[in-house]
Amino acid sequence: MNFQGKVWKFGNDIDTDLIIPARYLNISDGSELAKSCFIDVRPDFAASVSSGDILIAGRNFGCGSSREHAPLAIKEAGISMIIAKSFARIFYRNAFNIGLPLLESEEATEGLSEGEEIAVDLATGKIKSIGSGKTFSAHPIPDFMRELINAGGLVNYTKKVKI
Repeated sequence: MNFQGKVWKFGNDIDTDLIIPARYLNISDGSELAKSCFIDVRPDFAASVSSGDILIAGRNFGCGSSREHAPLAIKEAGISMIIAKSFARIFYRNAFNIGLPLLESEEATEGLSEGEEIAVDLATGKIKSIGSGKTFSAHPIPDFMRELINAGGLVNYTKKVKI
């Protein structure tokens, strides 16, 4: 799986309340949640994201509560994947459950800038800046996790697989 998009950059310890504030948790429709994604820290985010854009963040992205609303809001806003130094474990699992791919790469988060266009190969973990040609490595995603992404998440995967 390959992705290409513009970088949106965030820092360390971005918690689920910053991704989607608790006051929007009564909404279950993904497209409605997307309208409020990062509303308290970047009010223009949802209106400015283009489909396929890529979010880059620091350490401990998605810390806080276990709500699936957070990765869902990001995905529905148009973000195709997230690259971070590290993820909170429950966010990591929730993201894959809904079909949002994640990569961990310290060097990419340090070496890429907001607005840069990048290409990502999910199978190899290779990240390339289109403008500068610089390349970075990430821990590749195991085959099974890529199968979850290809299926669109855990629920769709279980519908396709005979258990």
